[in-house]
Amino acid sequence: MSLIHIRSIAPTREARSVTGPGRAVRLMAAVLVLGGGFACPATWAADLAQARPAALEHKPANDLTLRYERPAGQWVEALPVGNGRLGAMVFGGTNLERLQLNEDTLWAGGPYNPANPAAREALPEIRRLLAQGRHAEAQALVDASFMSVPLRQPSYLSLGDLLITQAGSETAFGYERSLDLDTGVARTRYTIGGAVIRREVFSSAVDDVLVVRLSARDADSGEPVPRLSFSLGFQSQLPARTRTEGDDTLVIAGRNTAATGIDSALDFEARLLARVEGGEGAAWSTGQQLRVSGAHTVVLLLSAATSYRRYDDVSGDPSAANIERLERASQRPWDELLADHVRDHQALFRRVSLDLGRTPAADLPTDERIRRFAGGDDPALAALYFQYGRYLLIASSRPGAQPANLQGLWNDSIHPPWGSKYTININTEMNYWPAEPTALPELTEPLHRLISEIAETGARFAREHYGSDGWVTHHNTDLWRATGPVDGAFWGMWPMGGVWLSTHLWEHYLYGGDTAFLETAYPVFRGASRFFLDNLQTLDDGTLVTSPSNSPENAHHPGVSIARGPAMDNQLLRDLFAQTAATARLLGVDHDFASELLSARGRLAPDRVGSGGQLREWRQDWDEQAPEPDHRHVSHLYALHPGAQITPRGTPELAAAARKTLESRGDRTTGWAIAWRINLWARLFEGDRAHDILELLLSPERSYPNLFDAHPPFQIDGNFGGTAAIAEMLLQSHVRLSDDDPAGSDLRFELEFLPALPAAWPSGRVSGLRARGGFDVDLEWRDGCLLTATVRSRLGREARLRLGERTEPLALPAGESFTWRPGCG
Repeated sequence: MSLIHIRSIAPTREARSVTGPGRAVRLMAAVLVLGGGFACPATWAADLAQARPAALEHKPANDLTLRYERPAGQWVEALPVGNGRLGAMVFGGTNLERLQLNEDTLWAGGPYNPANPAAREALPEIRRLLAQGRHAEAQALVDASFMSVPLRQPSYLSLGDLLITQAGSETAFGYERSLDLDTGVARTRYTIGGAVIRREVFSSAVDDVLVVRLSARDADSGEPVPRLSFSLGFQSQLPARTRTEGDDTLVIAGRNTAATGIDSALDFEARLLARVEGGEGAAWSTGQQLRVSGAHTVVLLLSAATSYRRYDDVSGDPSAANIERLERASQRPWDELLADHVRDHQALFRRVSLDLGRTPAADLPTDERIRRFAGGDDPALAALYFQYGRYLLIASSRPGAQPANLQGLWNDSIHPPWGSKYTININTEMNYWPAEPTALPELTEPLHRLISEIAETGARFAREHYGSDGWVTHHNTDLWRATGPVDGAFWGMWPMGGVWLSTHLWEHYLYGGDTAFLETAYPVFRGASRFFLDNLQTLDDGTLVTSPSNSPENAHHPGVSIARGPAMDNQLLRDLFAQTAATARLLGVDHDFASELLSARGRLAPDRVGSGGQLREWRQDWDEQAPEPDHRHVSHLYALHPGAQITPRGTPELAAAARKTLESRGDRTTGWAIAWRINLWARLFEGDRAHDILELLLSPERSYPNLFDAHPPFQIDGNFGGTAAIAEMLLQSHVRLSDDDPAGSDLRFELEFLPALPAAWPSGRVSGLRARGGFDVDLEWRDGCLLTATVRSRLGREARLRLGERTEPLALPAGESFTWRPGCG
């Protein structure tokens, strides 16, 4: 449970003060631990009632900015900043500002081995029961003898909060709060006692610190005035103590928590340096807090670290790391820190621009726009949502950091939903769907590193748990790279997590063409393939099936999910075996192994149409009797998206069956599942249906006021899936490893323009999208008609351009561009 609960007060349209009688809400907990064993009452007044400033009524907004007219009243109203490793949620309070802090290696527990010593003996019996159709008994035996030890994985943890408590209780007016996606800076501005107070917050990847500037300027002259007087304190839900060092440094240090029998192993520290700049202001310490008085400008620099070095090494020194970062950053003036941060951020963010049209609705506060989006008059909100997903990936997944987890980088709890881990039966994969097509390929490095690390831990697990060569992982992993089945057989007995993740390595090659990268990825492909060659079971007709497995989290009979050879497993293995064989061919290695893979691929069960016209989810035609006909997962549609084994032109019968499945499952579901459905309908070229579902995703039911995706509760995968879906509606690209050429001896690429353009976006332009084959694409359209498509080749590969049924061959040298003007008619 979070230490802080804030009850929001609805804004009114009239101009009024932020503070006033009867308008305070309380930040409540039994105590707030400020360190050193000292506890103080957890009560502060946080005034949230706020007017719409008249100056903003008709002023055009920056279309890349989230804007609000009152402080955040709850965590899902606060605004996220991050540098991939160090994140904060900025509440924008007046009397009390809260910056909730995260460091991406602060997890519960420590290194552990989840292999179950009873598993190898139980596996043959589990398979025998499944072969006899005794699914419930097999599932019970998996629960009894085949699950990981421990059954649960450790959670991602909140570090705590930095609290900035303003002295006095004067009334504040003219409140504005914003997050500029183009610069990666969160800003708060209000007027109090004749002075304009500003706070600016960003997390710098260049300097690896969180930076806050507070300033006070005369409301009339704009000159600096000494109106900043405040205290600085830390609080944390973890075992921690706070201390000061000198008059300018505040430190909180502690230990992570144990988890389900796994001992705590990490030390952590956050260290704040307060720098008073100009005027007669002063800073001093009170033992567990810092105080600042009479200043006009103050810059705060914060670094946080843990002792984590690798999944099997916790020998780091967080204090030394923090001191080094702060010493380096403190030598640089604010303007330099800001300029370098913005330059670094924009080098990524500005690669893609999107304009879907603008109406006066774009001038409204963001939370109001969410409430109105279904009315259909705010296409710019879809463009903002697209760019917000890109912003969140930049902020939560930088090279060298941990991958974006279920909540990206941001989490305010030590017991977050689903542990805020890596759920790899859809959610982690969805986090990275926008990385390649929206021109952020560097940000996949943390995911690729995770895959290589679970290939290491998964090899040990395969030996000890399955008695097998190769490597395996199941439906979840964590900071410690555990790879076993967890939570219960119904959810966890799915051995395909590593297979799906491995496809991201192939995608990275298709977009970037880096053969050296492919060389490093090949052992991962080979090990994943080896495991399944050793573990696939042969049916009487020679078909190969996984056993035991499930179709993720879905029951085929009440309470029973365990099965043999569900459709998604076959689809994933067709891709894995083909991609591994293609990689071997491209690298000129392992000819015999590649042939063995292709032979096994041919014995996997094909996709089938069920009696209701749907795509069958299991080998048996169980779909229409399954207990949850509207289940959130649509795992067997992997072959339609993100895979490409099913396409409307190439496999029309299967595409029609996929459509039937989508119709029967329905559109109204959890946030991430809505995002997946948008992608799937886009692959079926149904732009208006995709946009209808986007309206669900951008409704108050599925988007919080800060545009975070609502599962509910918050999961960030829906944001990333929504961004990918918008890109998919505008541009699709494919290279299909067909049954006739599964080894990819001749990679042929196709780029399709505006494949799912909805009527809601009749005119617009996009630049900088990327396509498989190493192409960059700019599009402009008017009244539903493609005016120009400019394609730049980075790799010199051939491709076919497509607009509906019209095609154009493309053969460009690397570095050259071509503009197609197909016209309408």
